[in-house]
Amino acid sequence: MFGYNNKVLIIDVSSKSWEWEDLAEDVVRNFIGGSGLGAYLLYKHCPTGVDPLSHANPLIFCASPLVGSRLTTTSKFAVVSKSPQTGFIGDSLSSSSIALSIKGVGADAVVITGASKEWVSLVVDKTGVKFNDGSNLLGTTTSVTERSLTDTLGRGYDTACIGPAGENLVRFASISNDGGRQAGRTGNGAVMGSKKIKAISFKGHTKVPSFDEKALSNIRIDLNHKSLGAATEKYRTLGTMANLSVFERLKILPTGNFRNQSNTDFQNISGEAIHAEEKVSTSHCANCTIGCEKLVTIPNSGSKKVRLEYQSLFAMGPLVGISDRETILKSSKFCDEAGMDTISAGSTCAWFMECMQKGLIPESWLKLLPKYDNEEDFFAQLLTSIAERSGIGDILAEGSARVSEEIGLGSDEFAMHVKGLEMPGYEPRSLHTMALALAVSTRGACHNRSSAYEYDFSSDSNGYEHSSRGRMVVEGEDYSAVMDSLIWCKFVRRVFDDFYDESAEILNNITGWDIDPNQLAQCGERINNLKKQFNIREGWNRSHDNLPKRIFSDPLINGEKVSSISESELDNMIEYYYDARGWTSDGIIPPEKLVSLGIKS
Repeated sequence: MFGYNNKVLIIDVSSKSWEWEDLAEDVVRNFIGGSGLGAYLLYKHCPTGVDPLSHANPLIFCASPLVGSRLTTTSKFAVVSKSPQTGFIGDSLSSSSIALSIKGVGADAVVITGASKEWVSLVVDKTGVKFNDGSNLLGTTTSVTERSLTDTLGRGYDTACIGPAGENLVRFASISNDGGRQAGRTGNGAVMGSKKIKAISFKGHTKVPSFDEKALSNIRIDLNHKSLGAATEKYRTLGTMANLSVFERLKILPTGNFRNQSNTDFQNISGEAIHAEEKVSTSHCANCTIGCEKLVTIPNSGSKKVRLEYQSLFAMGPLVGISDRETILKSSKFCDEAGMDTISAGSTCAWFMECMQKGLIPESWLKLLPKYDNEEDFFAQLLTSIAERSGIGDILAEGSARVSEEIGLGSDEFAMHVKGLEMPGYEPRSLHTMALALAVSTRGACHNRSSAYEYDFSSDSNGYEHSSRGRMVVEGEDYSAVMDSLIWCKFVRRVFDDFYDESAEILNNITGWDIDPNQLAQCGERINNLKKQFNIREGWNRSHDNLPKRIFSDPLINGEKVSSISESELDNMIEYYYDARGWTSDGIIPPEKLVSLGIKS
């Protein structure tokens, strides 16, 4: 089979052993790779009802058929496990040369099971798997860990690691790789920490052949050219930081824990202002022509740089009510070095700060607060305490969903999460298609698994019926599932004239298959149904598809304009979404649909 190794590497860290498992062609035809293959392997290897932080929860790294093709933006991998935040499927993506190394060692995916008694650093290369002592790396930041392993192992190894947050089982810990890139969201770093794996390093250079390299070469040249056009100009110049001023202008930038709609102070931290007043350089992911990553030199820090994108800028700034640029840059850098998801970290702090303002914090907890000089210092101290699980941070490391349930007193109404995953920087009271997508997403509040905001940004969005929004979210989710399984970067989505037609042609040139565009689109539907079925198996019910109470109870007022969405409106859209999916009115997948998609026989 072209394009694949046809192998999954199974590593058991409990017994310090490994084995190779064949990967059948019908599996990859149905689930492709990336997050799709990861969902399949999670469903297969994760015991029903398992605690996400137990040894039995597998941690899965997946490459894809496009990895190694040298097509622009295709050096990406997926990390999948049962999420410590949601208890449902947790999948993250990252761009890194690790994707090439995973495939280069002869694997299409790596499934890590069990848990070590002592801290280990895994090394995977042509000789097999080594379980090296990892205790000497404990407490080190992600960048120090990577540099240390490069010094020890030599060049040619690509490393994914956790920082102190993952070691301390912060539920929203991330996995860092390639000099600070993050597989964030859903807490996969905590799963890695629960297995006492500080790092995993891959070295592999075996090239997987493609079916028609000549055809791919021509496509490669064409895509490279298209990727440097108008569709990606924003990302090439300002990066995703450009979104902050756009969202502020459109009044869809959430601020102050989703309480306020606008604050002119935030112009100081716009992408335009940062580029004009700070030293900013561009970084490219492996095999990427676009260069969306912007490295900002942090003021008063010597030469320290931080990879800054919109979601981190939003979460470390407007969400917590901070407009001091230096604080935001340092906070984002701290989260990357500690290995901690910026959205969940910022949202949990924003919720806690509001609880303090409202006098809802128990007296016993107030004694755990760090000493601080001002609001900016307080925020920095909170982040540090969370990563270390010290003082109040030991409580906040559980995330806003769990802690708000413990406090009660109505604090859960403004804990801004869906299914336990904190909300990204999109205002659902103004973006109703996005509101639906956030509510029904299988991994919780997610902006990357449907791209529903694109429908809301269109000129005729105000005229959309609830039924239309339901269908749009289905189409967006299935489209994104295909992108995340091939894996394409989302930033090339606009360079295709016909995404499914062109992607099917590329996949066929790589594999020698004869898959058509409709079959490829059905892969997206199959993947999303499998993710949902996993969640149902793990206890999902209709009540989980919802939004925080604040979204319904607190309309946004800007002059004469009022932005709002009611619970009944959301429920109505959800009904149409379920119908478009072919599910029951309670969101359950009928057995015959599971059979028709090949998920169950």
